[in-house]
This record gives sequence, structure tokens and C-alpha cells, in this order.
Amino acid sequence: GTVPLTRAVAVVQAGGIVAVKGIGGFHLACLAGDERAVAELRARKHREEKPFALMARDLAAADELVRLGPVEAALLRGRDRPIVLAPRRPGARVAAAVAPRSAELGVMLPYSPLHHLLLADVGEPLVMTSGNVSDEPIAYEDEDALERLAGIADAFLLHDRPIETRTDDSVLRVACGRPLPLRRSRGAVPSLLALPVPAARHVLACGAELKSTFCLARGRRAWVSHHIGDLKNAETLASFQTGVAHFERLFAVAPEIVARDLHPDYLSTTYALAREGVERVAVQHHHAHLAACLAEHGETGPAVGAIFDGAGLGSDGAVWGGEILVGDLRGFERAGHLWPVALPGGDQAAREPWRMACAWRAAAGGDARPLRGVDETRWSAIARLAESGVASPPTTSVGRLFDAVAALTGLRLEVTYEGQAAMELEAACDGAERGAYPLRSVAGVLDARETILAVDRDVSRGVPVGTIATRFHHALADATAADCAQLAADRGLEIVVLSGGAFQNRRLLERTATGIEQAGLRVLVPERLPPNDGGIAFGQAAVAAARVGE
Repeated sequence: GTVPLTRAVAVVQAGGIVAVKGIGGFHLACLAGDERAVAELRARKHREEKPFALMARDLAAADELVRLGPVEAALLRGRDRPIVLAPRRPGARVAAAVAPRSAELGVMLPYSPLHHLLLADVGEPLVMTSGNVSDEPIAYEDEDALERLAGIADAFLLHDRPIETRTDDSVLRVACGRPLPLRRSRGAVPSLLALPVPAARHVLACGAELKSTFCLARGRRAWVSHHIGDLKNAETLASFQTGVAHFERLFAVAPEIVARDLHPDYLSTTYALAREGVERVAVQHHHAHLAACLAEHGETGPAVGAIFDGAGLGSDGAVWGGEILVGDLRGFERAGHLWPVALPGGDQAAREPWRMACAWRAAAGGDARPLRGVDETRWSAIARLAESGVASPPTTSVGRLFDAVAALTGLRLEVTYEGQAAMELEAACDGAERGAYPLRSVAGVLDARETILAVDRDVSRGVPVGTIATRFHHALADATAADCAQLAADRGLEIVVLSGGAFQNRRLLERTATGIEQAGLRVLVPERLPPNDGGIAFGQAAVAAARVGE
């Protein structure tokens, strides 16, 4: 039940879990250095491996956990008070279960009076993770929290100020010397974003499925919502609908244009199609990524765009995810892409990276033997599935290529959260390695088959995983940079956009950007919006405004 501050401190210090009411919702808190408490929190919350965020009392305490550069320190101290990802210090007193297989920790500072009191009295850093069961929206109303979190929290620490809008913590990391948002929410929303082409009529853009946000726009003003989550269940969809209605009232927007993704099965698409009395605009997923970055920087294009992510429905009905585009706010041309391979079992391949290792090996003519840890019968069945094309649509996904390499190295055969294999492959990189695997571009197609064979050879020779991971990152970055630079030269363009969820990877982003800049081109990277699907809605709004204006 609810307890006073002194009792909550005692519960935490004794290794318990406390639900703490904040500004945008509830957190679940326990001692960051207590392995048993962190493991218990994981078990109760049903969050197997995804990293937990930490809260430190002040900047000095945060600096004992992670290495802070001037940009990270400024972000932590800023009024937004986001979670900032930074390299963990080797001697940090943090339980291993806080962030398994991660080279970074996500740290934030107190941003409410109750946080300051709690951290001061406990005297050491706390895990401060969202108050929910895995995949559910964060709890933000007292009664709901007391009911939903009763099986997780040993005690509840409340205050008497009601929370109007459910809002998760914002998350950033630093790349290319600048902030790179991974989740834009509390503190950053509802800040105004300007559209380079004004919306002649009021616009609602419904975003995508994962990392859902929506966007409202009128004239040059656009408001991107807080992070809502993955639209997989009724609770999250209800949160989406409530948020749209709230923003419409708050900003006096009555949508006449509703923009949506091409994917017919997204719940955001279902919502968009259900709106009555509006004109609808369908925007291809990767074009929306390109448009979002252009518009954020006040540009209208044309530009070259390397848009790399997990999946998005292409304009040809295929599963795209490794796209080289030439386009502006109104339209685009697909000028290149990653070599397509089978996606055996569809969405199941994203949950079992070994399937993508099997598909890429088959495409490259590589070893037919199963990976260690994979049953031979299952491997053979997936190999046949990939070869036949049954339930195995072709995909150009860079996210699934990362999955394949992570599986080949033995890092990750199955995942428990989206993007896990790619994150762990990045974390495994050896900073001292300078080599790169071959990765050719032929007629705009990035052909990674030879890369996969080189990875397999190094694995069989016993080359360290860190070396293999780095050589793979360098290969993809160098080939992408060369491809974009050549395309820009051929088209007489000066701007290259790097976006999509794969460019949350700092090593990939920085090396690709450096290669393009060395060719004398201007590189645009998302800075106020995430490169992942959290920026899709703004891109859709920018495209809708430009098309309607035309």
C-alpha cells in the first residue's frame, strides 16, 4: 500500500521495490547495485533483458556510473531531464542485470521534488524504470497504478498532484557531437516544430506501429506527440486515441487531412481510415523518414537519403528496410537498396535472428550446417522455407542483416525485445580494430553476400567477436557512404540524409557521416526527433503539407 517517504526509503534499502509517482507517470524503483532486487524486478515486470534506466542524485553521482562528455553533462543538467545513454565506467557499482551485454547505461537526474528527496535519503543510485508490465502503457493515475502494479511493487510512494497526460521519459545519446533522440517525450513535448512548407489545411499524421507518435499541424506549426509505445494492444491504442483528442483540443486543430503509413495492418492505419469527413494521404514509410529529417532542418529537398531500419512496407508491396532514396517532401525515387533475401516466417524472423543467418547464408551460397545452439531439424526446415519463398517474403532490411551477423557470431540467436541483436552487436565492437569486410555496391544495390561469407570465415577461424562486429560495421558504413556520395555526384545534389532506426547505432552513423562529409557533401541527421519510427508522424505531416500545398 501507500507509504510515507521514510518508509519507502526503508523498503528500497532493504532490497524491495517501490512504485514512485512522478510527473508523467509511475516509476518502479530499487537499488541499482542490488543484484537480487534487480532480478526480482525483472521477474515481476516480465522484462527479461531490456536495459533499465538509472537515476543518480546529482551529476557527480552520475559521473561515477558513466563517462560523461560535455554534451552528455549538459543534457543531464538541462531542463528536459532526459535519460542519457553514455559509456559505463568499468568500476560502476551497478548490478549486471541492469543492462546485460550493454556497453552503456541510461542515466537521468531527479526532475521532481519527490525524486530529490528520495535519492538524497537513499544515498545511492536507483533503477528507475517505467511503471508497467512489459508492453503495457505506463501507469499514471493513482487507482490504476495501485491495481496494475500491486503484483510488482512492495510499496507505493505517492503525491497529491494529479497527472494530466501519461508521458514516458525522453531518451537520448550523443552522436556526431550532437544529441540524438531515441525517444522524444517528457520534457521535449509538446515543443513546436516548424514545417518548411506550411499546411494549408489542418493535418493529423498517424505515424507507424512501433514507437508510436502522432503529429498535428496547421500552417507552419507542427506538434509531435509524446512517445505512446507499440500499437499492439487495446490499452496502447486507447492511449493513442486519447492523446490525439487531447492535442486537438490543446492546439485547436480540426484535421481535414489525415496522413498514414502504407501498411494496411498497422493499427495507426486502421485509426486513420476510420476518421470520417477527411482527405487521406498515404505516405511510404521510408519516404516519411527522409521527409522528417529534411523538414526538421528546414529543408525541402531534393536530397539523397540512406534510410535503414527493420521493416517498412515498400511502394511495390515488398518489405523494405535498407533504402537509398532520392527525393523531396513531395515524392521520392528508390535509387538503390540492400540485396534482398528471404524473411523466413515473416515477423518471426525478427524474433529469431538465427533465421536471418540461415537466409543470408543461403543467399550467399555459404555453409548449410546449422549454427551451434540451433536444432538441425528446425534449421533445415527454415532453409527449405527460405528457398521455396513460402511464408518468406523478400526483404532489404538492414535490421535483419544485423540480426544475421549477431547470430553468426553466436551473440544472439533469439531476442526478447526489438533491436536487441543489433544493440548487442554494436556493444561488442572493438574500438581498436581498423579493418573492414568487403561489401560491394553494384548498380545501386549494396550486396552483403560476400560480407556474410567473410563473417562466417572469421567465426570459423576463432577471430574475436569484437573484431568481427567492427569489421562488419565498417563495411556497411563505408559502402553506404560511397554509394550516397556517388549518387549525389551523379544527380548534382549536395545533401545526404541518414535516418531510420538502424542509425540509432552511433558507430554506424558516425563512420557513414564522416565518409560522406569527406566527399564534400552536407549530412543531415535527426537532432530534435528520433531517427526511428518516433519521427515518422512528423515526416508524414511534412509530406501531406507539401502535397496539399502543391
